[in-house]
Amino acid sequence: MTLFRLDSSIQGDNSTSRAVADTAQRAWEVTRPGVTVVTRDLAATPIPADAWQLNIAGSYAPEGTRTPQQQEAIDLAATLADELLEAEAYIFAAPLYNWGVSQHMKAWIDLVLRDPRTGPGQQPLAGRPAVLVVSRGGGYGPGAPKEGWDHATPYYRRIFADQWGLDLHVNEVELTLAKVTPAMADLIPQAEENLANGHSTAEKHGRLIAERAA
Repeated sequence: MTLFRLDSSIQGDNSTSRAVADTAQRAWEVTRPGVTVVTRDLAATPIPADAWQLNIAGSYAPEGTRTPQQQEAIDLAATLADELLEAEAYIFAAPLYNWGVSQHMKAWIDLVLRDPRTGPGQQPLAGRPAVLVVSRGGGYGPGAPKEGWDHATPYYRRIFADQWGLDLHVNEVELTLAKVTPAMADLIPQAEENLANGHSTAEKHGRLIAERAA
């Protein structure tokens, strides 16, 4: 039994998405002690920005004419796909940056989609349970000034649930910048409540995917 965890926040120990994902992972480990956890930290080890382009060029290159860089990009896509295929459950931690998907997550997704086993139309992960932790510095819910500005979470749902067929459980934590943004000071109580609810939901999700994993 293997759990795959993906982190993408650039905030390190100050990251809300990492902290909430930690709660989900601990709940998993309590439910399934001794399991293997495979981690990939996209901030610590980013996917090379040119890997997607090199992979595409290499895949169309006649046999024996690929450059070493093209072959490395093809091999990297296979490695990323292997990490997903070899796991039975997943935790994805993804902060909202500039109202969209972070460059680290986009580069990872683009390259995974280049592997023939996990590309468009392929669903070898279908039915496997997954947790998606989304953290947002501001408020994006109904009635908020930036309602509808979160262009990342719908995309993640399309990729993880619709494209890969994962049994996806989404945990959204908002107002994470309230304590460090003077203009948001009056939202601190709501932010604290949001965070507490996020950890509570993460614990439930961690147990849930542990129980549903094959």
